[in-house]
Amino acid sequence: MISRSLARALLASVALLTASVLLAGCDTDQVSLATNAKANQPVPPKLLAAMVEKNMDLQSPILVRLFKQEAELEVWKQARNGQFALLKTYPICRWSGDLGPKVREGDRQAPEGFYSINPGQMNPQSAYYLSFNTGYPNAFDKALGRTGSQLMVHGDCSSRGCYAMTDEQIAEIYSLGRESFFGGQKAFQLQAYPFKMTPVNMAKHRNNPNMPFWKMIKEGYDHFEVTRQEPKVDFCEKKYVFDAAKTPDAKRDPVFDASAKCPAYVIPEDIASAVREKDARDQAEYNKLVAKGTPMARMNTGIDGGMNKIFASKIPEGSTGLSETAEGSTLEMLAMAKAPGTIPGHVNPPKPNLDAVAAAPANQEPVVAVSAPAATTRVAAAAPAGENSSGGFFSNLGRKMGLGSADTTATTPPPQATASVAPAAAPATPPTATSRLKAAVTRFVPGRDTSKDAPKPAVAAAKPAEPVKPDTRLAATRPALKPSVSDGASEATQIMGAAPVVSSNSFDSRFGAVK
Repeated sequence: MISRSLARALLASVALLTASVLLAGCDTDQVSLATNAKANQPVPPKLLAAMVEKNMDLQSPILVRLFKQEAELEVWKQARNGQFALLKTYPICRWSGDLGPKVREGDRQAPEGFYSINPGQMNPQSAYYLSFNTGYPNAFDKALGRTGSQLMVHGDCSSRGCYAMTDEQIAEIYSLGRESFFGGQKAFQLQAYPFKMTPVNMAKHRNNPNMPFWKMIKEGYDHFEVTRQEPKVDFCEKKYVFDAAKTPDAKRDPVFDASAKCPAYVIPEDIASAVREKDARDQAEYNKLVAKGTPMARMNTGIDGGMNKIFASKIPEGSTGLSETAEGSTLEMLAMAKAPGTIPGHVNPPKPNLDAVAAAPANQEPVVAVSAPAATTRVAAAAPAGENSSGGFFSNLGRKMGLGSADTTATTPPPQATASVAPAAAPATPPTATSRLKAAVTRFVPGRDTSKDAPKPAVAAAKPAEPVKPDTRLAATRPALKPSVSDGASEATQIMGAAPVVSSNSFDSRFGAVK
């Protein structure tokens, strides 16, 4: 009897061991996470010191907020008193599209709304250093028929529908998310907004057709502001519902369906009253601003996104796009500041709309939203005629990831050196503000005829025309479009200070198992 029992026990142990080996073999995500050096970088000492100062544990839950107009990403962390406190604010290196939610596949819009990030959405094998999937579309988006896929927060500072950070920044954010999962957090909340939901911003954008949606997600913004707790998010009747609880006479929690009628629910009175008071204060301030005649943001289409001014100050002819405001430091003041991470040479700043800015009244408040001409949305040099079909590094990367019309980020190859047009002579009369703006923009808008923007010197007509000698040094004299990129470097050249790109699976295969 003892021998038979022992034999059964041994057989059971072998079966369990075999099953665990098979499961480990299938769970490639866990294997790659365990062996991936980028995904296992420790939390930096400065962040650890900040946690100690703010009474936080390393593995306590986190919450992330994104703001397009300000181009900022906030990481909040739960302190030992149970409330969330701001741990660190990261300037966003590049984001895509316009203010407003993502609607359809290929619109290049970065999403807005509330999303949940679980461990399966973390991508240690990302082609953009590290990344995590935002989870777009959520149940609300699907109920409205919105489409799109693989919308990420990632490194590489290059965006096409995503929120792009530097590699150093995403390494920190990734490590904070990893530690929160190790501490038991099943998923952290991502809140994406067009701007900080203040009365001033709401007044500036009061004419925007997205305002009903923004007012709806502002309720969740207010819930977090007054409680400093992650708001519980549900959907019904194609709208968001925050912190819903069962009614006093109910025996079970309400069941929500984004497309169905809302069930009976209540919002806890302590939360509801605090939100009502905040909303009343905000509405009173909003009414004062409107009565005072606060200028409205100009409606535009075809916006090329934005980037934080700290990054725009490091790029020749840098522009912050929608994050350009009258407040804060100018790009010139930030030029000497240290950038929070390595900026790759292929980054293109957003392009302003020259005609719209020049036509604006001189006494009008700076426009919050500035559009870009469709033909100059991105600056990219054409490949040489003799280039083979394999292309450069970034084009190979795009093909490996299937980046045709999808919303995943596409990287533009570094511009090739080409002949530059000789700059027009400076005008004799003092330049106006409009002429200075036009002169600045024409320096980085390809194909723009500068001969109409600046008059030719009068002395040029008095001299006979002389034959022009061919300039054999055009490529060397052309001003560099991007920093840290040598004219003779090949497309696969590693930029100094940048992290190496690790060959990996595509986003589609990486996340196929968790969809």
